[in-house]
Amino acid sequence: MTSDSDAAGGLVPARAGAGGGPAPGAGPPPEPVDAGRGQALWLSSDGEIEILDPRRVAERAAAEPPLLCHAPATARRLGLERLAGYDLLELFAFVRPAAFCAPTPRGLALALGLAPPQGLEERALTLGLAASALLREMAARGFEDPSARGIAFTMTRGGWLWGPPLLRALGAAPAEAEAPRAGQGYAVWERMGEWNEHAPPAQPSAHPVEPAAARRRLAELVGEDAEMRPQQADYAEAIARAFAPREREGAPNLVLAEAGTGVGKTLGYIAPASLWAEQNEGAVWLSTYTRNLQRQIDDELARLYPQPAEKRRLVVVRKGRENYLCLLNYAEQARAVALKGGETAIGLGLMARWAGATRDGDMVGGDFPGWLADLIGRGRSLGLTDRRGECVFSACEFYRKCFIEKSVRRAKQARLVVANHALVLIQAALGGDEDGQVPQQLVFDEGHHLFDAADNAFAAHLSGREATELRRWLLGAEARRSASASRLHGLKRRLEDLAAGDAKLEEGLDQALRAARALPGEGWAQRLAGEGAQGPAEAFLVKVRQQVLARAQKAGEGYSLECETEPPVEGLLEAAGLLDEALQRLQAPLAALRKRLLAKLDQEAESLDSETRRRIEGAARSLEKRALLPLGAWRDMLASLAEETPPAFVDWFAVERIEGREIDVGFRRHWLDPGEPLARTVLARVQGAVVTSATLTDRSEDPEADWRTAEQRSGVPYLAGPALRVRVESPFDYPALTRVFVVTDVRKDDMAQVAAAFRELFLAAGGGGLGLFTAISRLKAVHARIAAPLAAQGLDLYAQHLDGLDVATLVEIFRAEPDSCLLGTDAVRDGVDVPGRALRLIVFDRVPWPRPSLIHKARRAGAGGRGYDDRLTRMKLRQAFGRLVRRADDRGVFVLLDPMMPTRLASAFPSGVPVVRLGLAEAIAETAAFLRPRRD
Repeated sequence: MTSDSDAAGGLVPARAGAGGGPAPGAGPPPEPVDAGRGQALWLSSDGEIEILDPRRVAERAAAEPPLLCHAPATARRLGLERLAGYDLLELFAFVRPAAFCAPTPRGLALALGLAPPQGLEERALTLGLAASALLREMAARGFEDPSARGIAFTMTRGGWLWGPPLLRALGAAPAEAEAPRAGQGYAVWERMGEWNEHAPPAQPSAHPVEPAAARRRLAELVGEDAEMRPQQADYAEAIARAFAPREREGAPNLVLAEAGTGVGKTLGYIAPASLWAEQNEGAVWLSTYTRNLQRQIDDELARLYPQPAEKRRLVVVRKGRENYLCLLNYAEQARAVALKGGETAIGLGLMARWAGATRDGDMVGGDFPGWLADLIGRGRSLGLTDRRGECVFSACEFYRKCFIEKSVRRAKQARLVVANHALVLIQAALGGDEDGQVPQQLVFDEGHHLFDAADNAFAAHLSGREATELRRWLLGAEARRSASASRLHGLKRRLEDLAAGDAKLEEGLDQALRAARALPGEGWAQRLAGEGAQGPAEAFLVKVRQQVLARAQKAGEGYSLECETEPPVEGLLEAAGLLDEALQRLQAPLAALRKRLLAKLDQEAESLDSETRRRIEGAARSLEKRALLPLGAWRDMLASLAEETPPAFVDWFAVERIEGREIDVGFRRHWLDPGEPLARTVLARVQGAVVTSATLTDRSEDPEADWRTAEQRSGVPYLAGPALRVRVESPFDYPALTRVFVVTDVRKDDMAQVAAAFRELFLAAGGGGLGLFTAISRLKAVHARIAAPLAAQGLDLYAQHLDGLDVATLVEIFRAEPDSCLLGTDAVRDGVDVPGRALRLIVFDRVPWPRPSLIHKARRAGAGGRGYDDRLTRMKLRQAFGRLVRRADDRGVFVLLDPMMPTRLASAFPSGVPVVRLGLAEAIAETAAFLRPRRD
């Protein structure tokens, strides 16, 4: 067998010395290790295979750091707290920054063009081949990237095991590691271009999109080599009606379009949307609920704009500010590395590599690999985004290179903007984007989630966490600890130069900051549970908590608790009154401050430069969004405690808990029907809109009632005109491609029985199983029982809430590993798009009835009682089933482990697919038989 060092041309890493540091010069390569549940395969340099228990792995790795893939995940699989070694993902992130691979040996092999491994031994061998391939790649093109050597030098000085072999690949001897200055290459901003300002776009024209033209554009997108599905063409033609000129104010051309899986919705609406954008020189916003679909749409748009430069000019992915790398936050750490070096240089070096290669700086669903945060720590990666609204806008030294500002400006010139529901709704609630502009044409894909997105966007929460965040935004971080200086900015620091010399601004700022101390401070959660509440906000929350704990139904699984606001416990109304007075003392100077800032734009118009004007506008907008809007809502809520909750809202008190641990206490207000603010603040202001999904309607026995419900959840009753209803059926032959089984002899409350059912069904399918759970505790109970037995049969098991990876990364692993299994809750179900054999079995632990919360109770009362529960449950079953078949040659089995499933829910599944009730043994046999690979 050829050794890895021969294959790499001598570039494979040297084995570390006993002290853990990299050994100088060439030496034997590190030995690969791959772990299953509870044991690992260690492949020695002479080709011997050893199966080691976790204790032995830890001991050996301490002396001889091995070659592995995703050290934190490997440690978790072995039950170890930590496992050091040569992590292939770190090397991949350095050599191919801003590129993705599934964080497994097979994922690396697929990304590098290597043969996909089968079994633990081949997976271990693949690690050595992947290391060689990456180091050869770095050697071949290293000199094209002058920053690579400097970053590698600094990381080596920080103790990075990959440093010496990388330096050799780059043509530098490890002994030279002391030569360059520390931090060389980390100043990525020096290599970035600045954004350019453009004139504001003109108002779009109002030319309609002809249905025949939409069909022709779709044919162009599909291409000559692909057969255009008639359902897709019908869908594109119907969607074109949303792109006609509006006839009346407040009456958009609204199309509600249900298109079954396989119709090809994405290209179906891109066709008319792109035509409208071209004909009218305007932008169409394509909005999704999940990041996964955002990426899919962005990928599909390469068909429309095959030239990357043209696509970059005409297409932009837009998200909220909290998704992007903040260069100011990054620079603070990069400069510290330049001064001190140390171990932090390793993680920040990988961040420097990514920041220098990223397309747009998007760290949440963009080109930032989700697993990288797990490797280097979230504080040194995702923690570098502006999650707390502390942007200083044009006062920032990196303002002209800011990823966020670039994205905002590109969106103004783009023709197609790929956004998400939350951003669209929040911008609408604020009256538009930074310039007050609102999109004229909207497409809401994943439209079945629009109701929930509106519910979240237009809600108000007066809670410990929300109020503490507002205090921190106003006062800055009061407990410095290890926080860096750039993260301590309060309102005074952000506005001090704008307020300088303006007595009214300075006085209002000081007054507001004094009043902000009435909000909860650090340690508020501990004080609420004790006797030391400080200030009116904490005093009110103490009473809220008291009422919840006294009255909430304790049955359930130890998670969040809630109760009605009436009647209040003794002292609560008095505490609410004192808090309202305190909030008024904060609201008044902040409102005056905002007014004074905006007045400067008029009074000092002759002397203000453009950047200062933008900064003032940004500061005023931030005051409105971050402070004045929530303060106004909170005061309205407090006032209603002594009067009556307005009929449009539902109020309640809550103690939010995770696994029994309290994380928040508060007063919540939601719209009874969030379709009302959705219609009035978003839909009524646009020319046309599309709300589309494969599961827009319930598909009960009353089609008209189904459409009325879909219209209600989309805000149609609050608009001045009706919506066009469109339904296009799926082209898939579901009766031939799928089976639906309801298991009748497994007790859903006996987790041992439930776990046994999952185990045997996953084994019968040979992997490719997705387990969906209605509660995290049930997921964990099953995982604990089946992980080892599945591993013993060669099936990897991954789980949301347990593997320390974000949902998108888990789904990518599941997609790349066709015989793996995945356990998750609603977020996994919504984020899965896995065609082929990688997903061939879905097992639901029980009927996913809606949680009987107070907001659900209120909505249920006005929407049909039990029928409302049935509709929501059927929708969840339909959405889950829709994950099973994504292509015409897919086959899949859907299993529900709940003998109590009512027959009336069976309409959730496609017509012609029988819902068969049977025992577990029979379900296992039927699953194995149906999924057995066919022989052509």
